[in-house]
Amino acid sequence: MAVPNLDFRNTNSLWGSVLVEVLFRGGVRQAVVAPGSRSAPLAFALARHPGIEAIPALDERSAAFFALGLAKQSGAPVALACTSGTATANFLPAVVEAWHSGVPLIVLTADRPPELQGCSSPQTIDQRKLYGTHVNLFQELPVPAATLSALRALRQAVVRAVRASHRPSRGPVHLNLPFRDPLPPIADGRTGTVRRRLQGERFFAGLGFPLAAAPVRGDLSGLPGGRRVVVVAGPDDAPLSSGEFALLGDTARAHGWPVLADALSGLRGHADQLPGLVAHYDTILRNPRLARQLAPEAVLCLGGWPTSKVLRAWLQEHAPAVWLVSTSGHNRDALKLATTQVRGRLGQVVKSLAPAAAGAAYLDRWTQAEQRASARIDTVLRRGTEGFEPRAAWRLAQHLPAGTPVFLASSMPVRDAEYFWPANDRGLVPYYNRGANGIDGTLSTALGVAHGGRPAVLLTGDLAFLHDSNGLLLRPKFRGSLTIVLVNNHGGGIFEHLPVAQFPEAFEEFFATPQQADFGRLCAAHGVPHTVVRSWSAFTRLVARLPRRGLRVLELRTDRRRDAAARKALFASVSAGL
Repeated sequence: MAVPNLDFRNTNSLWGSVLVEVLFRGGVRQAVVAPGSRSAPLAFALARHPGIEAIPALDERSAAFFALGLAKQSGAPVALACTSGTATANFLPAVVEAWHSGVPLIVLTADRPPELQGCSSPQTIDQRKLYGTHVNLFQELPVPAATLSALRALRQAVVRAVRASHRPSRGPVHLNLPFRDPLPPIADGRTGTVRRRLQGERFFAGLGFPLAAAPVRGDLSGLPGGRRVVVVAGPDDAPLSSGEFALLGDTARAHGWPVLADALSGLRGHADQLPGLVAHYDTILRNPRLARQLAPEAVLCLGGWPTSKVLRAWLQEHAPAVWLVSTSGHNRDALKLATTQVRGRLGQVVKSLAPAAAGAAYLDRWTQAEQRASARIDTVLRRGTEGFEPRAAWRLAQHLPAGTPVFLASSMPVRDAEYFWPANDRGLVPYYNRGANGIDGTLSTALGVAHGGRPAVLLTGDLAFLHDSNGLLLRPKFRGSLTIVLVNNHGGGIFEHLPVAQFPEAFEEFFATPQQADFGRLCAAHGVPHTVVRSWSAFTRLVARLPRRGLRVLELRTDRRRDAAARKALFASVSAGL
């Protein structure tokens, strides 16, 4: 039986169509394609495949982060293709983020053939192992040939690449593909022999899909059933399922364990299933007396460590034994404590726990501190009317429609979420680029997360938005709804909280980097609606009901210096009153 998706017009078109068909059978359903001549065989093959949504993207860096967002949302590998030369280098930031955050990308870079390497041919650089150690696999394929043996080798390479995007941990892979002319699918009559010999559907049978689940390594049998165990839930490559939320709640309740949940863990939106959930651990641990009283004997960490420096310093001071559970094969032991790393999902490893009596007193102290901290923070954030940045995260958590995907930009947005995102039962789904913690690609990744899905929200600062404003070029091809909450404090607010703020001679120009961009005009140039939000009541109305399609920007104007001082004062006031 013939395979309808194969293109026999010339050797390159056949090569590209076989590659794409194998990708499709390996679970690839979306591809992002940056324009260019050398990658024409890939672009034509991806565009004509009926089972793959191929999305063109002008800017390569934006394209790569958009693909990253698509893969974050779907969990499936996404193909990413570009031409030769510096186009390939523009993929690097997103590839780095994908590797560190465990996102499967199939990176396809077109290249010149060997005879045009090293001789100053136009648009030619050394693309071999361009992404270094930030890919699970690199392979340079041979120049396409219209023979059955060459196509079998191609098939094997692509199968290997798809499998490597999931094992040993999910992440990017890189295939470098040299092509000789002709690059467009101009018929040349050279594929007739292989067309007769290619056995149609049999050529693609038995490719080794689907992927097998990674084996569990380690268990929790050594975790003490004592009275002072805390669960710390941070960001994870594979967030907990609905069943695992309930399982965690039952386990923590049975053992008397408080659950310290980072906003990025997704647990804060399931407080109804987690009666011992603690959202304001950062503020609680700023109180020296409570920090001493609540020192743990052991820690069960799920995923990775939260952003909070206060939490990390507290754990390092008391040095408890740690059991770190993650689906990733990467080393997540950033604190270098006495750590047992367990690879697997919570549901797979929790059964190894020994029964234990509940430590009610320890859990009660945490619960009481959480109630007091939550009440004090809510009082401050509810009564003010000025443009205080933390109010954005606090109000989003309470007023967005249930189940909304929320992308949190790095720097202050992700920290304000950790500090002030209250526990609730709204089930908001957090997304983030915290693998490498950069601000590049924020908008493009959020667009990928929202593409083809339910209405989503991006909470971002002004510098992160400007750093990726080329993401707005994706608007004509964007299929979905994204509301961008833009906190414009005219610079990098995070630096107001760092030691460099003590040195005024260079701080403002080289760290805070103030900007005077007119976001209304920038949005208008891209045909994106823009609104300056002038009251918190208006903000609440605008986010409580999200549009069904399109992009919009809601700009909140604040003063970063005033906000930094108010944030510090709030921490001091709340922690002192606990």
